[in-house]
Amino acid sequence: MRTVVTARNLDVPEEDRAYVLRKMGRLERLLDDRSDASVELSRAAHRSPAEAAIVEVTLLVDGKPVRAVARAANHRGAADLVIDRLERQVVDLKERAARPQEHRPESAAGERSGVDGQAPASTRDDAPRIVKVKRFAIEPMFEEDAVTRMEELGHDFFVFVNAESERTAVLYRRRDGDYGLIEPTVGGSYSSGLRSS
Repeated sequence: MRTVVTARNLDVPEEDRAYVLRKMGRLERLLDDRSDASVELSRAAHRSPAEAAIVEVTLLVDGKPVRAVARAANHRGAADLVIDRLERQVVDLKERAARPQEHRPESAAGERSGVDGQAPASTRDDAPRIVKVKRFAIEPMFEEDAVTRMEELGHDFFVFVNAESERTAVLYRRRDGDYGLIEPTVGGSYSSGLRSS
């Protein structure tokens, strides 16, 4: 595995850089020589001191990106957290890849096959598809509460109902450490008809 450690707007002590590289070595037993890892260390001055150090890792595993971010009081603590998260993600990815693909009935496969006997591009097994649907109860909350909940879960985005606007919103973490908020509205002729009534 090839690992590149960079820092954004700060000088990283060599011992911290060596610590991160040593920790990344834990992933080598799960990955092969074709895997690349990019580690970025940064500091968020506007956050509490307990979450000011940020370690963000992006792996390329079998051509698929795997990403994790962790925050702690120092970069070593954040590296410990991010490696734990990455190990879980890589193990899950490898287990999914090892599972046998679902078998389709021959008649259905024959109906979909093209002239050369191959399935059309839209129905091939390698085409991306929805493999999981997650449903959950959602309750209105304020933006600050959504930020807190997203941090507790360790996610990079969070879907919630904004208590002020009573609309569904998506909170997401930006690369600069701040947050973004997406508030969808219905567009096109439907929304213009609503405004006039």
